[in-house]
Amino acid sequence: MSETQFVIEPGRQDIVMTRVFDAPRELVFRAITDPELLPRWWGPHSMATRVDRMELRPGGLWRFVNIDADGLEWGFHGVHHDVVAPERYVRTWAFEGAPEDVALETVSLFETDRGTEYVARTVHPSVEARDAIIRAGGLRGGQESMDRLAVVLARRAAAS
Repeated sequence: MSETQFVIEPGRQDIVMTRVFDAPRELVFRAITDPELLPRWWGPHSMATRVDRMELRPGGLWRFVNIDADGLEWGFHGVHHDVVAPERYVRTWAFEGAPEDVALETVSLFETDRGTEYVARTVHPSVEARDAIIRAGGLRGGQESMDRLAVVLARRAAAS
């Protein structure tokens, strides 16, 4: 299984997360955008995910909620700005606990000889906002999400 890589440079506002999946690009795109598949992989292992809204089109809104074992909910939302299936999407991304810190996320999928390379670049409004996401466990959540996505993709590929 491929490992998730993070690039976090001092003084910059962005986080770049990459992972190579042993799956065709079309399948990866579907898994990362299908509201039926998203709850199977999005978020940390310890939380369930509910998709409240997923309008996959420019101007379309999205909202996901992570739910912990005690029933506490953590909301995330944004607006899609660009969608080019199966290559990429661009959207805003905000944690509802810090709604003033809206990030811009670009997820791109590249076909390689090893499968599909997933590259998510998230630009936060400030270095401080980016670092707050890191302190809150954002990297662990990203790693666990990518691990869970790899399992979903392996199961979907085996079923087809």
